[in-house]
Amino acid sequence: MSIMLEFAMFPTDKGESVSSYVSKIIEMIDKSGVSYKLTPMGTVIECEKMDEALEIIKKSYECLEKDCSRIYSSMNFDIRKGKTGRLEGKIASIERTLGKSIKH
Repeated sequence: MSIMLEFAMFPTDKGESVSSYVSKIIEMIDKSGVSYKLTPMGTVIECEKMDEALEIIKKSYECLEKDCSRIYSSMNFDIRKGKTGRLEGKIASIERTLGKSIKH
C-alpha cells in the first residue's frame, strides 16, 4: 500500500519567516527514513502504513509545540492499495505522457 501525505505545518505566532521552525520538521522527517519531497508550499511523504504517516504528523507537531503557541496545519492523503514508489512514479508518468522532462 502507498500512503502519500502532503502537508504543511508551521507556527503562526513567530513572524513572517518561519523557516527555522519548518527546518526542525524536515530534519525529523529526514531522520525517520520515509521517502519525502520538500516543496515551496509543503512536504510530501510516502509511507506503507497509515500509522507511520500519522506518526510523522504527531512528531511534526511535537517539533513545534515547545516553542509555539499557535500552529497551522493542512493535510491531504492519497491512499492506494497495491502500489509503492508513487512519490517518483507519479512524476515519471506525467513525463512519459508529455514525452519530456519537467521541472520538479
